[in-house]
Amino acid sequence: CRNNYFYVHNVQQYVIQYWYSFNAELILAQRVFQEEALVQGPRVLVTGATGLLGRAVYKEFQNNGWVVVGTGYRRARPRLLRCDLTDEDAVRELLHEYKPDVIVHCAAERRPDIVERHTEAAINLNVHATSVLAKEAAACSALFLYISTDYVFDGRNPPYGEDDAPSPLNVYGRSKLEGERETLRHCPGAVVLRVPILFGEVESVSESAVTSLWLKVRDTSESCALDHCQQRFPTHTRDVAVVCRKLCERARQDPSINGIFHFSANEQMTKYEMGIAMAQAFRLSSAHLSPLTEQSALTAALRPMNSRLNCSRLEMLNLNVHSLPFTSVVDCLWPFTDDKRWRQTVFH
Repeated sequence: CRNNYFYVHNVQQYVIQYWYSFNAELILAQRVFQEEALVQGPRVLVTGATGLLGRAVYKEFQNNGWVVVGTGYRRARPRLLRCDLTDEDAVRELLHEYKPDVIVHCAAERRPDIVERHTEAAINLNVHATSVLAKEAAACSALFLYISTDYVFDGRNPPYGEDDAPSPLNVYGRSKLEGERETLRHCPGAVVLRVPILFGEVESVSESAVTSLWLKVRDTSESCALDHCQQRFPTHTRDVAVVCRKLCERARQDPSINGIFHFSANEQMTKYEMGIAMAQAFRLSSAHLSPLTEQSALTAALRPMNSRLNCSRLEMLNLNVHSLPFTSVVDCLWPFTDDKRWRQTVFH
């Protein structure tokens, strides 16, 4: 009985501590939003602000005079709102309370193989949540910017312009295309921005399909075959964030700025070539890396061979940015190296 008493007592103490911790975070978040509400400036809501692109978008707007609120779900933290975007009532309540001038919708299930295996959950986020956000954006007269992907194309006839007919090869591409259609159906003044494979500051190397190659590059003890078929255009999230801000600022001034836009870096690389570039940057051997010249049967989702995006519409409006080179990936990877001294020599 005595042991049971101490067990129950410890459980009660844990629950009480958790409750106080949770409420302390909630009170802190509310206080932050109240303080920011006093700041003069346009208000932007960034969904998926805990993710790879969302973090960069949040920072870019915040550093340029915007009042920013970000949402997350499983990784939500202080200063961000926890919101399940598949919960329609929660989304409506969020927008009613915050009343944003702009919504940048970064949240998505963006891993093609995961989408193939967990299709229903992915469709709920990539399509249905997007549809609800677009409807609510139109209802509150907010500009809506939807992040889409080059995977809406089949990769057989690049480069692809904004008016070229999409033909996705996998469920992920189809879900993002459907998200585009829901966006423009419910919110005709919205902006859709298609982007390619992304890299940037990561919380773990597995967060990006680019930086995840580092695990294979640094382990020189085992031979590893990397894809050398699919042509990719790795693009830094910082550049995408700048384009998002520029688009939103221009669209708020000029209602004709709407519809579909493309943005991409220009360097064309396979994953094998990315791996070689990383090894060279860190002065590691690349002898263990070999090119895989046939599409792997281990992947659940088909990928387009070359879905290069034509970005001429952004360029004509002078909204494009000079892309960071792929060598900037080293700045994303240095926290995951064993020896930080490389920073004194690499690319200097």
